[in-house]
Amino acid sequence: MALKDILPSRLGFGAAPLGNMFRAIPEEEALATVEAAWNDGIRYFDNAPFYGAGLAEIRMGEALKSKPRDGYVVSTKVGRIVLDEIEQAPRDNGEKGDVFANGRPNKVINDYSADATLRSIEDSLKRLQTDHIDIVWVHDVAQDFYGDEWLARFEEARTGAFKTLDRLRDEGVIKAWGLGVNRVEAVELLLDLDGPRPDGSLLAGRYTLLDHSRALQRLMPKVAERGLGIVVGGPYSSGALVGGPNFEYAPATPEILARVAAIKAIADRHGISMKAAGLQFALANPAVAAVIPGASRPARIAEDTAALAEVIPADFWRELRAAGLVDAAAPLPA
Repeated sequence: MALKDILPSRLGFGAAPLGNMFRAIPEEEALATVEAAWNDGIRYFDNAPFYGAGLAEIRMGEALKSKPRDGYVVSTKVGRIVLDEIEQAPRDNGEKGDVFANGRPNKVINDYSADATLRSIEDSLKRLQTDHIDIVWVHDVAQDFYGDEWLARFEEARTGAFKTLDRLRDEGVIKAWGLGVNRVEAVELLLDLDGPRPDGSLLAGRYTLLDHSRALQRLMPKVAERGLGIVVGGPYSSGALVGGPNFEYAPATPEILARVAAIKAIADRHGISMKAAGLQFALANPAVAAVIPGASRPARIAEDTAALAEVIPADFWRELRAAGLVDAAAPLPA
C-alpha cells in the first residue's frame, strides 16, 4: 500500500522535541502540544525510542490514550533498544552529539537484528499505550551516526530488521516500513536491494529549501517511479530556515545564515512566512507523502497549520529560482 493511502493528511507531527531535544520541556507543555495538534486536525504522529530514551513515546502515549485508535496513524522506529540500566558515560550519537541530554537517563543500545526489531516494537507498543503501530522506520543506518561503519550497520539491518518488517507488513501486523534517516545514500541503497520491498522512507533534513539538490536529483525520481513515498522530516532544517541558530544540529555556518537571509528578504517582500515557504516547497514534490515538523509548544502547531493554508504567489517562487535559491529542476507549488 502506498504511503499516501495510509497517511490521513499531508501534515504530521514529529515527536523528537517531546524527548527533550535541546531543552527540557515541562510535562504539561509536552502533552498540551500533542493535544493542540489533535485539535488542529493532525492525525499522523511520528516517534522513536531514541527520542529522549523513550520519553517522547511515553508522552505521546499518555496524550493519545483517550483518542480513538482507528482515528490516527502512528509511526515509530527500530534499531535502538532502551534499557532499564542507567547510562553512566556520555552518549555517542555521531555528528549530532547528545541532543537528548535532557531526556531519560536510560542506556540506549544500537541493534538492528531480527530479535531486537521485534523487541523494539513490543517496547514501543507499551510506551505508546497502543495495540498496534502503523508504520515502522529503521532508524539512522547512515554515515552521520556510524561513520565508516555505516555499511556494516546497514548490512545488519538488511539481514535483520528489513526482512522482519517485510514479513510483518505482509502479515498485516504493520502497514508499511522503510528507513528513517538523515542521509540520501542509505535510502538509495535500500531501493537498489533485491528482496525486501520498502513502502517508502522518512528522510529528515534532505529535502528542504536549504538543502534539496541531492535528494531531488538522485532519490526522488526513483521513489516516484516505484510508486513509493517520502515523509519529509526536519522541513525547517533544524530551525535554521525559521530563524533558529542551528543547522544539522550544530550552529549554522555563515553561508547557511546568508542563504536564509536571502530567502527571507524575498519572502518579506511578498508577505510570505518562512514556514509556509518551507512546508509548501517540500509538499510540491509528487514523491513527498507528508511533512512532519517537530513542535514543543502548542502555539507552534497553529503556525504550521496556518502555513499550509497560506497563499503564496507564483512570483515568490520565480524570484527564488532566479536568485539560485531553489534548484532549477525542483517542482514548485502551483
